[in-house]
Amino acid sequence: MSSERTDARPALAAGRARMSPRRRAILSRRIQYVVIVLVLVALASTADWGALGERFLNREAIEYIAPRLPHAALNTVVYTISAFAVSITLGLVLALMKLSSVRFYRILATGYVEFFRGIPAILVVFAFGYAIPAAFEIRFESIVLQIALALGSVSAAYTAETIRAGIQAVPKGQVEASRSLGMSSGATLRHVVVPQAFRIVLPPMTNEVVLLLKDTSLIFGLGLALSDFDLTKVGRAALSEAGGGLTAIVLVGLMYLLITIPLSSLTRWLERTTGYKGHV
Repeated sequence: MSSERTDARPALAAGRARMSPRRRAILSRRIQYVVIVLVLVALASTADWGALGERFLNREAIEYIAPRLPHAALNTVVYTISAFAVSITLGLVLALMKLSSVRFYRILATGYVEFFRGIPAILVVFAFGYAIPAAFEIRFESIVLQIALALGSVSAAYTAETIRAGIQAVPKGQVEASRSLGMSSGATLRHVVVPQAFRIVLPPMTNEVVLLLKDTSLIFGLGLALSDFDLTKVGRAALSEAGGGLTAIVLVGLMYLLITIPLSSLTRWLERTTGYKGHV
């Protein structure tokens, strides 16, 4: 009997040795799938689906909040586009200042970038909402402008670094060729360097739009009129007004996904089109 076991061990070892790395990887993946399915089945069997449906998909709460979502989603998109306009304009100026030969400009731009990258964005939102108007007696006539300046100021610090990296990624030979053709440094920057830099940084800039879209949730602390509510503000208000538990949060999250998923798909398409490899 022991001799049979001894003979079986080499055969088993030989069988394992004959299994190719690809087959071992497939077998390992299938085992992982089985484990995941078993875990999901176990969780599903222990969940109280009635209570989950009442808390997360309450019909009355859906009927209450659903009519408010389209306008809130439109406001969210408007706030995002406005903030991105401020971000890309200010970010380009900061990027050029960081690349300037004037030391004062470099110090100023570096200080701005480090400051706004180092503090929470919600503090900037509250500063533009309450501190700056009170300190300088400034009254923002448009809530869109107020939000755009707050979120755009923070985003510009990240956009500046992205644009700066894109400018530095433009081949120096093209700059030298432009200067040899008689173009001034300003004309070379406007017509050769900046257009190519923006093409390079398109994918990360699209990611910045997605981040800005989610950062609009930080404006919940501002005194917004009902017509100015963004998605997060609508969801937050519905938590206390509609008796549907977390249904409002689920619906708001789905609305964010409906906006961000196409933007993420656009980012991946731009990465393939421009050949972006994440080096910016």
